Amino acid sequence: MYIGGKKVTIWSSNFAYGIGLIVSDGNLSLDGRHIMFKSAELEMIEKFQKSFGVKNKIGKSARGGEKIKKYFYTQFSNVEFYKFLNGIGITTAKSKTIKSIKIPDKAFHDFLRGLFDGDGTFYSYWDKRWPSSFVFQMSFASASFEFINWLKDKLTKLYKVKGFVCRGDGVFNLRYVKNDSKKLYEFMYYKRKLLFLNRKYFKIKDALDKDENLH
Repeated sequence: MYIGGKKVTIWSSNFAYGIGLIVSDGNLSLDGRHIMFKSAELEMIEKFQKSFGVKNKIGKSARGGEKIKKYFYTQFSNVEFYKFLNGIGITTAKSKTIKSIKIPDKAFHDFLRGLFDGDGTFYSYWDKRWPSSFVFQMSFASASFEFINWLKDKLTKLYKVKGFVCRGDGVFNLRYVKNDSKKLYEFMYYKRKLLFLNRKYFKIKDALDKDENLH
């Protein structure tokens, strides 16, 4: 498949990561050809472009009633790629309509990393109920209940982890406790030279290092 004038290998590490970003924060226009990605972090835009080998101009825009243009965005036109995205389960107005994505199992850890960089969170804290108890959780968010349950079942099948779903502010959150978060971290960041958002990677790594030093 050619994207941005370059041939890309479908389901390479970078390609699968980019699909994860599209599922989380991407947008397919109604014209059947344009794909847009927007983020408050320039690094995310740069990683998105690299995942598909595009070098389009990066713009800035505001959201809602805001006047300050503090969001970065990029878009490109590719009918073949647009149809490919439709074929694997990504359509316009995907936020609440998305159900599942056709991703090969061998590429799922890269897809998951992109999904996490777009719609995932990680937080850690000291549990005051127990001495020296350092706790952390990883979670994924989606407005689609069907999609978040599909993701939960998929991660259980592939990585033997057991998440739990809870409702947040307009979204559903799939959460994983400490040991399962460690497992998912190891699967997502299986080698150093990968595309990922540095801020999130080092946040998890710092927490794991801190936890290791407690033992």
